[in-house]
Amino acid sequence: MMAAAAAAALAAADPPPAMPQAAGAGGPTARRDFYWLRSFLAGGIAGCCAKTTVAPLDRVKVLLQAHNRHYKHFGVFSALRAVPQKEGFLGLYKGNGAMMIRIFPYGAIQFMAFEHYKTLITTKLGISGHVHRLMAGSMAGMTAVICTYPLDMVRVRLAFQVKGEHTYTGIIHAFKTIYAQEGGFFGFYRGLMPTILGMAPYAGVSFFTFGTLKSVGLSHAPTLLGRPSSDNPNVLVLKTHVNLLCGGVAGAIAQTISYPFDVTRRRMQLGTVLPEFEKCLTMRDTMKYVYGHHGIRKGLYRGLSLNYIRCIPSQAVAFTTYELMKQVFHLN
Repeated sequence: MMAAAAAAALAAADPPPAMPQAAGAGGPTARRDFYWLRSFLAGGIAGCCAKTTVAPLDRVKVLLQAHNRHYKHFGVFSALRAVPQKEGFLGLYKGNGAMMIRIFPYGAIQFMAFEHYKTLITTKLGISGHVHRLMAGSMAGMTAVICTYPLDMVRVRLAFQVKGEHTYTGIIHAFKTIYAQEGGFFGFYRGLMPTILGMAPYAGVSFFTFGTLKSVGLSHAPTLLGRPSSDNPNVLVLKTHVNLLCGGVAGAIAQTISYPFDVTRRRMQLGTVLPEFEKCLTMRDTMKYVYGHHGIRKGLYRGLSLNYIRCIPSQAVAFTTYELMKQVFHLN
């Protein structure tokens, strides 16, 4: 989620480059017609590469957040060692297949919704600047979450399973089982409310922090931190490594604020898989249970250090891959 929000923040600050003029009849129109498709593919591939890179950390985070009985006494690094010993190396990537299926539509919906909301807010409400990005980003993030939530639900269920104790044999079986045993279509949206409540401040703070850091950096140290944009030399943009740092800081601050909602969402998504299922039926009950039994540091913020650790490599892979894909798909 953090990689997608940081990438969207970059898109907010720097509009897509103008389409080059192609020779021949219909050239420019044809290139514009496929621009969104090529952007969709570039963002999807970058997101998949980034998520695959940090998949072991994502798996361990799910296990720690929900206090899996096999790993509840482990810390981050000890769990990273214990999972391969108990489940083999591929155990670190359990649930990553569902994540790959989810990340493509999530990125596409978020980007297109952001552009739509940004235009709507500007034309209808006359709002611009940091508030403009905050509102559009939050709304786009929530839209993407709602549309792809069932895939996230299945991914978490698969990631929580431990070798030898499988409830689901795969993605399709998980969909069928949840639908049949947990209330049909609505069973796929357990934990949606804390997800939405967490996404609003997460996306909002990410956009605001990144935009503020960029503005301050370029105004006070343009030569040290900035460079001319490749598509418009008159516009200054942050250097790649500075972009990476600003995106990481923005994501870390936003994640810290919204993390208790993430823990609540994970527990509600796991549903009947957890023995305390009946005590975690609503968002309020789940937060109360986690706080009462585990406190703040070991409950509502359990596994937070993982998000800080995974931030830098995730952003590095996401931005590097996206820049490469922009060249492959001729987006510059």
